[in-house]
Amino acid sequence: MTDSDPGLHLPGTSAAEHLPPAYPERAAHGTAGTLRAWQEEAIKQYLDAHPRDFLASATPGAGKTTFALRLAAILRSTHTVSQIIVVAPTEHLKSQWADAAARAGIRLNPNYANTDGLGYGRHFHGVAVTYAQVAMKPVQHRLLTESADTLVIMDEVHHGGDALSWGDAIREAYGTAKRRLSLTGTPFRSDDAPIPFVEYAPQGDGSRISLTDYDYGYGRALADGIVRPVIFMVYAGRMRWQTSAGEEMEAALGEGNTKDVTSQAWRTALDPAGEWIAKVLRAADRRLSEVRQQIPDAGGLVIATDHASAKSYAGQLREITGEDVALILSDDAGASEKIDEFSRGDSRWMVAVRMVSEGVDVPRLAVGVYATSSSTPLFFAQAIGRFVRSRRRGEVASVFIPNVPALMQLASELEKERNHVLDGPKSAEEMWDAEAALMSEAEREDRASSELLDEGEGFVYQALGSDAHFDRAVFDGAEFGGYAEVETEEELDFLGFPGLLEPQEVRALLQQRQARQAKRSAHRQGILEHAPEKAESPEALHRTLGEQRKLLSSLVGMYAKVSGEPHKDIHTELRRVCGGPPVAQASVTQLQKRIELLRRRLRP
Repeated sequence: MTDSDPGLHLPGTSAAEHLPPAYPERAAHGTAGTLRAWQEEAIKQYLDAHPRDFLASATPGAGKTTFALRLAAILRSTHTVSQIIVVAPTEHLKSQWADAAARAGIRLNPNYANTDGLGYGRHFHGVAVTYAQVAMKPVQHRLLTESADTLVIMDEVHHGGDALSWGDAIREAYGTAKRRLSLTGTPFRSDDAPIPFVEYAPQGDGSRISLTDYDYGYGRALADGIVRPVIFMVYAGRMRWQTSAGEEMEAALGEGNTKDVTSQAWRTALDPAGEWIAKVLRAADRRLSEVRQQIPDAGGLVIATDHASAKSYAGQLREITGEDVALILSDDAGASEKIDEFSRGDSRWMVAVRMVSEGVDVPRLAVGVYATSSSTPLFFAQAIGRFVRSRRRGEVASVFIPNVPALMQLASELEKERNHVLDGPKSAEEMWDAEAALMSEAEREDRASSELLDEGEGFVYQALGSDAHFDRAVFDGAEFGGYAEVETEEELDFLGFPGLLEPQEVRALLQQRQARQAKRSAHRQGILEHAPEKAESPEALHRTLGEQRKLLSSLVGMYAKVSGEPHKDIHTELRRVCGGPPVAQASVTQLQKRIELLRRRLRP
């Protein structure tokens, strides 16, 4: 492609009528000779409107970079602009953009530094910089922008709201630009920080929602065969830990506990020394082996919370596979080179601390382990975006997640469109642990005495033990399968399906595997007729925290009438025998133990 020949065909009618939606099947960023239908449609919409600001939202893997660079080439060829500035979230992405731009006939300098002033080399058409770089010297970047007719491409523009100073700097630097093209795969933030150059419309509830000029969501891209279908492999299990107050806690993931208990159970599951993460890593590697039978170079990615956990996970994977594991740490100067090397190779696993969460293009990633404690919709969408980039039709992505309510909701809503909402009502995640029903007088007394005992104990949180079992598969908002011990036939049914399937084949196969699992479960229970549609967990984990509290309170009342003991003394005895904190802080598992003890005592 040359500057004078952008190579774009713009029909008079809808682009979708003239182009297959997924063509070309896969091209390096900026190299596609023929545009996908959505890209041509978006460019036509832009050229019809000639806007100063344009926000394009397209799901990760759909080709935002190709769209932006083709548009930039058109604007240069028509002399609308002469200079191109790309603003990216990370240093690694600066080079990635420059490489892609070179293939599209645009020369960008990714090594431009703030110390270079207004000079970046006459042979370049512009520069690639980071948001942090702009924030350090916004006036210099404004002068650079004003030195020529400039198109500013802001990649993952929501980063412009990462800090108040960043937002102000972006507005200062690019407020006078002739054209601004904003790109995002996740057009929302998890806070109320406004995104620069994005228009917001007021809503009836007092909130404001961002207005996107062109949307190409995951659901449409999946139907077009441009991105992979994602199957979430959900693992639960029982966790034990000691709280900072010195209480020994026990809970199962997915039980419906308080937000605090769920958070600590989740933390225990991710503990590198525990069995939960060890079993999940082995299951994920088994899944990767199945995928590599059809896709020999398929790779896996573990996203960790911190450096220590990442190093431990990498060590465990080395023991499991007998192969080296690419370890990507944010403070490693060679991180970008390691990512590039992994992308070009065919090794099995990469472990990263958050860094490989946005914009990094490793198309061969097909299996993921979400081993981080982050549950914001923005981070989750960015993380899952690493696995949806498709190279050919039929590739399927598998992501392993813990059974945590916030993640389960995000997994089930993957295909829904999300907009950035300002000043709105609390999110579902924030409301998830809404105020519980008022406890009985005995429970309030327990809580008060507990607070007195907790003062000055000097305990620290400590994971004591964990276990894991396959809980279910989530695909397209639907759930399949049920409780299955690790390395049993039931689990292997869901880990062993092919790595190349069309979306409709995925659903059909999951339904088939679920029916097979239910039939096995029925045979084990001696039920040969009327087999259940879903294999049941051996314990009533579907009980909610509120239900358990009410049931316990009722049983305590009944026992008090029989024994003549005060409610308070019964609660104290239950804690002594069963262990755990006061009712208000106890997990579902701990409440169930007290309930079973009272039931045994109440039996005639």
